[in-house]
Amino acid sequence: MTTQTKSTTSKSDAVGVAHTRIEGVDKVTGAARYAAEIPFTELAHGWLVLSPVARGRVTAIDDEAVRALPGVLTVLHHQNAPRVKDDVVGALGRPDPIVEVFQHDRVPHAGWPVALVVAETPEQAREAAEALVVGYDEEPHDVAFYADRPGVYTPEEMEAVKGDLDAELAASAVVLDASYTTPEQHHGAMEPHAVTVRWEGGRLELFDSNQGSKWIADDLANLFSLDLSAVHVRSEHVGGAFGSKGLRAHHVAAVMAATELQRPVRVVLTRRQVFATTGYRSPTAQRVRLGADPDGRLRAFGHEHQNLTSNLREFVEGGAGFGRSMYDAVAHHTVNRVVPVDVATPTWMRAPGEAPGSFAVESALDELAEKLGMDPIALRARNEPSVGPVSGLPFSSRNLLGCFEEGARRFGWADRDPRPRVRREGRWLIGTGTAASTFPAGAAPSTASVTAEADGTFTVRITASDVGTGARTALTLIAADALDVTPERVRVRIADSDFGPAWVAGGSMGTRSWGWAVMAAARELRERLPLAPGEIPEEGITARTDTAELIAALAQKERYSYGAQFAEVAVDVATGEVRVRRLLGVFAAGRIINPLTARSQFTGGMTWGISMALHEEAVRDEASGGHVGADFAGYHVAANADVPDLQAEWIDDPDPDDPVGIKGIGEIGIVGTAAAIANAVWHATGVRHRDLPIRPDRVLLGEARRDGTHA
Repeated sequence: MTTQTKSTTSKSDAVGVAHTRIEGVDKVTGAARYAAEIPFTELAHGWLVLSPVARGRVTAIDDEAVRALPGVLTVLHHQNAPRVKDDVVGALGRPDPIVEVFQHDRVPHAGWPVALVVAETPEQAREAAEALVVGYDEEPHDVAFYADRPGVYTPEEMEAVKGDLDAELAASAVVLDASYTTPEQHHGAMEPHAVTVRWEGGRLELFDSNQGSKWIADDLANLFSLDLSAVHVRSEHVGGAFGSKGLRAHHVAAVMAATELQRPVRVVLTRRQVFATTGYRSPTAQRVRLGADPDGRLRAFGHEHQNLTSNLREFVEGGAGFGRSMYDAVAHHTVNRVVPVDVATPTWMRAPGEAPGSFAVESALDELAEKLGMDPIALRARNEPSVGPVSGLPFSSRNLLGCFEEGARRFGWADRDPRPRVRREGRWLIGTGTAASTFPAGAAPSTASVTAEADGTFTVRITASDVGTGARTALTLIAADALDVTPERVRVRIADSDFGPAWVAGGSMGTRSWGWAVMAAARELRERLPLAPGEIPEEGITARTDTAELIAALAQKERYSYGAQFAEVAVDVATGEVRVRRLLGVFAAGRIINPLTARSQFTGGMTWGISMALHEEAVRDEASGGHVGADFAGYHVAANADVPDLQAEWIDDPDPDDPVGIKGIGEIGIVGTAAAIANAVWHATGVRHRDLPIRPDRVLLGEARRDGTHA
């Protein structure tokens, strides 16, 4: 046994001070191993076979010839795969069609997995998979999406109404009624989805790339009728996720293969398979109706948001929720509607709902400001609510106007000439724009343990997931702060389902939820340690906590992060090229744990906003139902040359009645950015762009219409 002494180190050495990532050196030197890199003896490799047919049935699978190919170990499909439960409700509360992998002959969309070929090497598996002959009975399909198409409906609890919208629009001096669209978008994480599965000591073990190991473990246990304790999932390092890395077809197929072969099986998706099988952001069609008095005060706020969903499972993008907390108005009517078509099910993608919803609303606010002859920041300030505009609940804290004030000062907004198309530099027209951003600041119950070790260090265990956000480092700082020790004395272990239930990396709730659990456990442990130097047993002293009751006791309030986005663009109207020259985001996002990684999160989201505004657009071939250019050559994202002078700052945002103070920052950076850029393009050219992305051809078409040379 050794002696435990209390540190006199100030807490300021932990929370609020910039720290490099705990695992940074391992990542840049290649020591950090991802799901597809962990070595195993007798490792077999699986390769998914996906349907090229968008709707129909599998009539035949000629696997006999493929089984005879060199190295092939097995071929799984609907005729021979193990049966799984068909009524499993996933960890996030909804039935998931993934349970039907290899369970029937139906093909609901292009890219549906119809077989898994397993071989000794990935090359053998791929060659055999490409040689597998599958027969289909193809049926007519429909993948087209557009506003108000037949079949659109309003899901339950997706409409919010306050007052009489039509009456207030009729009574308004100035009315805006405009439609906006955003395209299908994909997550594009640097690390493709991968999993390695084996049976070890009577337990099913997965080495995975995911956003929540306990989530995956529990769903697989239910799916395969296993005891919850019989499934062990680890996900030590994740190369990006953004909402796509939940339970997917490759997990289920790999478990089936490992069970049949009784040896480790690894399945790694190609980039095209990622596009086809792991979800995406649905395209949207949105209508915004605003009515205002001459002084800019809103009488009517209407937002109808439509997205496609699949015929497998309903998914609502939720863009109409953006405005419900943002602007006061006499009447509010916001509704999310969906239409099912023959495509794969959309899923959460960074800032789901808020990202596309903010483009429409914040563009519409700018258009209304133009009609009113008002500064767009002044219009937003005029309609700043004192309580939730629809809920009537108080705000936990709200400093949106502070973000605009600081952003305007830093950006030089006061020097802006509000007239469009008046500033030119050579061949470039120059414009500036702004938009607001917001994202919910929720928390979910999580469990954590903190152990005081005999050597004077501390070990934190929590089933958190670091998907590249720096969560592991933030949790180290939170624990050190609560224990009043240096961060070097704290070791955080994460992403192991054996550590117990915890929220997933999603909804900008990860660090807030996990940090609360870690903080509570650390404080409890600190109270149990001797006041004077004492001895710690070899097994250590451990405190465990579950935050369910703490979170339930939080007062009912509207809890959000806020931000103001500012953009300067240059537009060449002869070529249609748009370049973002400056981008500034100022945020009120609660307690900032690690300024270094926080700034990275903000600017990463803002970079994605550039992609959303100017580049990202997945295209489906209506004839085949599949994607065109489903790779990083055909699906364009912002590259280094597209990222300009980009700055992210934040202002104080205390929440007196919140014991954690963290609000979450992973998603707010993308919210509003595309609108700020689109508003800047209008200011530069005098042409409004209501359809994303703002491609060169759309700029040229806008110029032609402006000049009257195109009908």
